[in-house]
Amino acid sequence: MRQAENLQVIKNWPEDERPRERLIKFGAETLSHAQLLAIILRTGDRVAGKNALDMARDLLKQFGGFRELESAGINEIVHVKGIGIAKAAQIKAALEMGKRMLSIDRITNNRFITSRDVADYYQSAMKGLKKEMFKTVLLDSKNCFIKDFIVSEGSLTESIVHPREVFNSAVKESAAAVILVHNHPSGDPAPSKEDRSITTRLMKAGKILGINVLDHIIIGRSGYFSFSDEKLMGI
Repeated sequence: MRQAENLQVIKNWPEDERPRERLIKFGAETLSHAQLLAIILRTGDRVAGKNALDMARDLLKQFGGFRELESAGINEIVHVKGIGIAKAAQIKAALEMGKRMLSIDRITNNRFITSRDVADYYQSAMKGLKKEMFKTVLLDSKNCFIKDFIVSEGSLTESIVHPREVFNSAVKESAAAVILVHNHPSGDPAPSKEDRSITTRLMKAGKILGINVLDHIIIGRSGYFSFSDEKLMGI
């Protein structure tokens, strides 16, 4: 009985103190991290005797914040008592929406002008990844964004990051140029010998196809490396 009562606490609070009602009345910006997360969770856990806000606080205490929670895998999140697969998926979906909205807002007129534009667009989504991800960004003749796609995930090698995989979509989309982007889970954006080799190989392939490789940007934890800025795009 005690546990059931605990689960009803939020419903018994004054309306202005309930997370959902407070958001509707005063705006999302007035809510704490825990209150926002409680709305995503929707319900508490009867067995643990905790409401959604209690569980939200447990999650933030366990992981430290939204950034760390976003970097955590589903299997890590479900280890928190009361959090099942469904709730973990809801959390990951909400955080991914936030990342994508942030990325969209960072492109001015849907156009990349500098390496900083590209790094700002991808850094929030890629700097916290625990494994390497290699993306190809497709651009038109005015450097306007067409689309991007993942070429590979995991340790990068020339056999995995193959020109066929990189340029196949570029040809289909009639892209005039591409930008290569990948992350270093170590946090250090300095290029490896393999990064340099892959860049040279893809530049040569792009030249044959008539598709310009404008840059290769490596995302680190607090910065990025641009082959173009460092004058390393010559072949």
